[in-house]
Formats: sequence, C-alpha cells, structure tokens
Amino acid sequence: MDTFADTHTAFAKAKNLHTQGRLLEAEQVYRSLAKAGTYRHVALEALADMYLQEQRLDEVYDTLRTLTEEDPDSLHYCARLASYLDSVGQTQAAIDEYLRLLQRQPEFPVAHYNLAQMHTRMKQYADALSAYKQSVLLKIDRVEEVYSNMGVLLSEMQDANGAREMYQRALDIAPDYIPALYNLAGHFEEANEKQQAIKYYERILSINPRHWDALARLAYPRKITSEHQELIVRLESAVEEAKEDYLAREGLYFALGKALDDLKLYDKAAAAYVAANELGKRRAAPYDRGRTEQAFDQLIDLFDSDWVNQAATESTSAPIFICGMLRSGSTLLEQMLAAHPAVTAGGEIVFLPWLIGRELAPYPQGARNASCEQLCRVRDEYLSRVRELFPHHENITDKRPDNFLHLGIIKALFPAAKIIHTRRNMLDNSLSLYFQQLGRALSYATDLDSAAHYYQQQDRLMKHWCSCFGTDIFAVDYEELVESPEPVMHRLIDFLGLEWDARVLKFQETSGLVKTASLWQVREELHSRSSGRWRNYETLIHGIQGNHPSRDSEL
Repeated sequence: MDTFADTHTAFAKAKNLHTQGRLLEAEQVYRSLAKAGTYRHVALEALADMYLQEQRLDEVYDTLRTLTEEDPDSLHYCARLASYLDSVGQTQAAIDEYLRLLQRQPEFPVAHYNLAQMHTRMKQYADALSAYKQSVLLKIDRVEEVYSNMGVLLSEMQDANGAREMYQRALDIAPDYIPALYNLAGHFEEANEKQQAIKYYERILSINPRHWDALARLAYPRKITSEHQELIVRLESAVEEAKEDYLAREGLYFALGKALDDLKLYDKAAAAYVAANELGKRRAAPYDRGRTEQAFDQLIDLFDSDWVNQAATESTSAPIFICGMLRSGSTLLEQMLAAHPAVTAGGEIVFLPWLIGRELAPYPQGARNASCEQLCRVRDEYLSRVRELFPHHENITDKRPDNFLHLGIIKALFPAAKIIHTRRNMLDNSLSLYFQQLGRALSYATDLDSAAHYYQQQDRLMKHWCSCFGTDIFAVDYEELVESPEPVMHRLIDFLGLEWDARVLKFQETSGLVKTASLWQVREELHSRSSGRWRNYETLIHGIQGNHPSRDSEL
C-alpha cells in the first residue's frame, strides 16, 4: 500500500468486515496488511482473533508464534501465546514460553507473576511461590494482590503460619484490600478462630456493605440463637437487595437456611434451602440419570479384579484413601485419625484426579488401556507431590470423597493402599448435600431425589469394588461412629496396622486447618444430632422417602 493513510483505511475496512462477520473478506485484507509495514503486527493479532473465533486452532498458534518470534522481547505477545496454550490444555508449554521470555528479559515482574499463575495451574506449588517472590523483588504494582495470592498458595501447601503471614503483609500495605481480608477471615475459620473470622467478615462489610459472601459467612462460625436476630434481618434484606446477582442470592439463602435451622425454625429453613437450590440449578446442566447410570456401568465393566491384578504395579507404598459420598462423615473421620500421632490429615488432595485427567484421558477408557509405564508415571508423580506437601510425615490420609470413582486405578497404582469408605443414612446424606452450596459439577445436589439417585449409584459401585478387593476396604457407618466411636476406631486403627491411641477419641482437642464445608461441625465433640436429621424436614424428603430405601444397604 502506498501511504500510511491507505494502510489505515484498509485496516479500518478489515475491522468492519470482521465485525459484520464477513470473515473471508476480512482475512484477505488482514493478510495483505500482514505482509509488511506499520500494521503487520496489528494485522497478525487481528488474524489470531479471527482464527480463534473460527476455531482454526493450528492457525491461531502459528500466527501467535510468528509474533513472538519476530518480537521475542514482547511481554504482550508472549502472554497472548501463553494464554492461548493454557486455554487448550498446554499449560506446561505456556510455562515454557514465559521461561523463554524471562531468559531474555528477567526484569519483567508481570512475567514472573503470570508464570506463578501457570505453575499454580500445574500444581507446581514451590515453583509458583518462587515466581511470586521474584515479582515482589522486582517491585510489581499492586503487591498486596501478590501477597494475598501467596497466602492462598501457602494454604494449599499446608503452611498455615506462612499463609497467615502473607495475608497480613497484604493488609499492612493496603488495610482495606478486601480479597486479603476475605482470605484471612476464611483462614481463621479453618483454624477454628471463630471470633477473629467474624471480626474480619464484619470489617469487610464496613468497607463494602454489599459484600454478600462475607455476610453469608457470618452464619457459619457460630450457632445462631435468638440473640442473633439482627443477622437474620440482614440476610433477609440482602436476599432482596441482591436482586439479579443470582450466585450471591444463592449463597445468602443457604446462609439463611443454616441460621433458621439453628433456631429450629425448620419450615422456614426448608423454604430458604429450596430457594437456594432453585437458584443453584441455574448454574449447572440438569442432572441426567441415564448418563450417570451409564458412567457407573462403564466403570464396573472396565475395572474388574482381573484387570486390577494384571495392571498392578510393584509399589509397596500404602497410602490411605478416605472416600465416599460428600457429606458422609469423611472429614470427621479424618480428623479423628489425625489425632493419632502416626497419622497426618492430608485433606482433599487434588493430585490423583488431576493426574488421571492429564495422563490417562479420556477417563475411564484411557486408564483401562494405560501402559505399565503410564501407570508408574502417575504413581510416582502422585507420591512425589504428596511428599512435597508433607515431607516429614508417614500415613498421610487423602480424603477426596470422589476418589471412590478411581478405586480400580488406585489399587493398580498402589496394591497395598488402604481404603476407607464412609457411609451415611441416605436421607440424612442427601439432605446434607441439599443444604450446601456446592460446585456446578455436582448438579445432583440441588435436588433431593437426584441426590438419592446418585447415592444409590455410588453404593452400587462400592459393592463392585468390594467384590474386587473387599478386604482392603474398611466401611465406616457415620451413625455407628458417632454412637459408638471407640469400637469403630479400634477396628479401623487395627485395619491400618497401627497401635491403638486413645487420642483419636479426643480429636477436637487437636489443632490444624480444616478445609471443608463441614469445618465447624467437626470441631465439636462427637454427637448424634445429625443422625435422623431428615425427620425435621419430612415435607422436603417425602418424595424420595417413598421411592428409595432410607438406609444404606450392606456392602
């Protein structure tokens, strides 16, 4: 093109064609502009956007790669390529892009920050922490955000003191920085410091009275009594004020339900929980019973005892897995075990499902057809990552409830693994799910009949696992545990091959963080108040009571 004005006009034309959806014509103009001249890089970026819109992924990559090669010192182009790679599941390649840039330009604090976030996605916590620290040393803007992120990361790394220190550093710099205040309040909840948690949630509300998450959390650290009527009023008003913020209203309704349940106003609590779950249904695809049954059928068909025996590695490691339905008592049991001096509570360790998704996809067929080399790689990386979090501990419990889906793989990876399955009365379990704001993937939890259906599918799968390697599975009934804890724990400690220690019966006296929705319940002494809780909500559960058994079937 002859002049800058001509080039500018051509680019404006291409943008207009792009906006109108005339993509082929736009592409031709962009390509002409990209051949040379002032608009080359701008045209290449526009082409990358258009290719992404059309899902021409190879061309997206090629175009962004060209930009980074032609301007290897550009943080902007590096970030665009890395973001694209991360979006298509190539996060390690995105990390490599930032490392390449930082070899040339080590003084870019934002590049270190972005690298930290990519390391976090890859569960490379130590590397993420190192990158965050480097961004601070290079005087990154808004350093309070970095410190708050470091606190979250250290919390994931089981470093409670380090996490608290980072949140406090953020607040020393910016006392009203709400993300750090909220993270610190949550930390105090996990650490059983009720009054401090309440204090910080109230502080957030003094800064932003419409911070609905902080208001909702005020219902949880304490038992609501008639003295807390003001909180009920605040929650009821907030539900109306939140209006179109459906996610916030959902959380507020759950908090209101909890408060009303504490007050034994069960009909009003039920209405709040129904409203919460109706909003929750907007966040997720409807629960599909047929697909769920097919998925469980597939697990049962693919992973039988013959496959487990043939695929078994030679590992002698014996990790402890606690699994079962969410809200079935797994957190309580883990806290009791963690009071034993030889056991460390690992909490809901994310590594196994993540490694399965990364190395053995598509699951379950990819896992069923995995080579010995693949299985050994997953096994070794799992052990390495757990040791990184708990470097000086033995007998670490992995309490991710949905690991019951992966017990075939677990027994292949770790033939000596000890598996503890927590079970609870179906109605109580379903109701407890219904009373929690859970992730969108758990769509069954927003409907009591669906929760009962999923419960039965889980029960069916556990029967299959017991037929495959039942002697390595120890079932703990929640009702029996809270009614007769000592004989249950004696049998469990013996199953784990440990010496008896009576401290497991005084678990509430131990310290440590609890990262679960039931964190306040497991701080209390053992009680049976949650057993038979469904009787307070018969109007809610009458539909499932007639269609499903009210007790677990024996495994």
